[in-house]
Amino acid sequence: MTSTKLLGELSRLYEMQIDLLKSIPAEECGRRFHPRLASLNWYFGRSVYLELHWLRERLAGDDDLSARVRSLFTPDGSDLDHQCSQLPPVDHLINWGSEIHDEHLRRLATPSALPDHPWLHNDRLTWFLLQEQAKLYEAMLVLLNQRSLRNHDPSYSGTEALRSEKPQWETREISQGHYRIGARDDPRAYDNELPPQAVELSSFRIALTPVSNAQYLGFMENGGYGDESLWSDEGRKWLKNSDRHHPEYWCRDSRGGWYEVAINGNAPIPPREPVTGISHFEAQAFCNWLDRSGGEYTGAVIQHEYQWELAARTGVVQQTGLAWEWCSNPLHPYPEYQSFPDAKVSYPAFDGGDYVLRGASLHTQPMLRRASFRHWAPPSDHHQFTTLRAVFPARHQWSS
Repeated sequence: MTSTKLLGELSRLYEMQIDLLKSIPAEECGRRFHPRLASLNWYFGRSVYLELHWLRERLAGDDDLSARVRSLFTPDGSDLDHQCSQLPPVDHLINWGSEIHDEHLRRLATPSALPDHPWLHNDRLTWFLLQEQAKLYEAMLVLLNQRSLRNHDPSYSGTEALRSEKPQWETREISQGHYRIGARDDPRAYDNELPPQAVELSSFRIALTPVSNAQYLGFMENGGYGDESLWSDEGRKWLKNSDRHHPEYWCRDSRGGWYEVAINGNAPIPPREPVTGISHFEAQAFCNWLDRSGGEYTGAVIQHEYQWELAARTGVVQQTGLAWEWCSNPLHPYPEYQSFPDAKVSYPAFDGGDYVLRGASLHTQPMLRRASFRHWAPPSDHHQFTTLRAVFPARHQWSS
């Protein structure tokens, strides 16, 4: 039997997803506001389908309901435009999903309603489903942010102009050594967080805070987007095709100042908070620009995920829950990796095309906020709440 606390969390996330659907006009629930994102009602339907797939089809051997909707909610099915266009009215979708959710809660709360299966030990499958719901909920919030960006009032005039600041951070040096990476004795852990590893890291310095809005504006005003030498080959291709040479959610007012667009509308940009809505290519170009500036930031690079996890686990870094932080390495399986519930969950992202994101955004649910959690995205993504934290050579390396 699943713990009542987990059942309460599942119920809460269902209601939060439904509240998002009800927060905008019904006809907009089926719209796609970004080419990489589905519609709001698709994400809700996907959350229902995942439970049907794992709890009823794979665990109980009953694929009656999951088979009926599989083509609508699986990435290898029809294209997203077609899938979203085939969904029923949102009120029907909510009724359908709520009935299934209630039945799943009943089964999880009743020991005899589900077969005895290793997936259920320590509530591991329930934790998996809960966290998948949390990730889908965050995707819905990203979509609502994109809706605001599409519909924002361009006549807005910011009251507080953002001014650039020179890059300056307090840094902490971490000495060379062997350190633990990955989850240990945590039923929430995804398969890509396991098994825990001992890794050797060279000495490095890490910025205690991510790159701020004001610091990033300095990069922009210094010609960062116009200097192709700062960009990788892939970055230059991305830059050529990009229609935004600035963070995703920044817009200019009539006086040439910058403001940001959020879910609740337009607002001034907080100068000291982490810049958000930048791609991996932009993060890399910023570090190259910082490296060229010389001084104590010579050798600046994007952090590796192991460096971030160590710094987060030991309480060194700050502002870790405001935006997802790009890492320098692609997502990869740890040695002796074992898939859970099966290889379709993490394996598709191990092809080297997705880079790791660590930390959390303002919209990330508490159960995903842990040092070992690994998120990921293609390097071209800048519609998510993504930021950058730099690392530098150790001082003895820099001084030599």
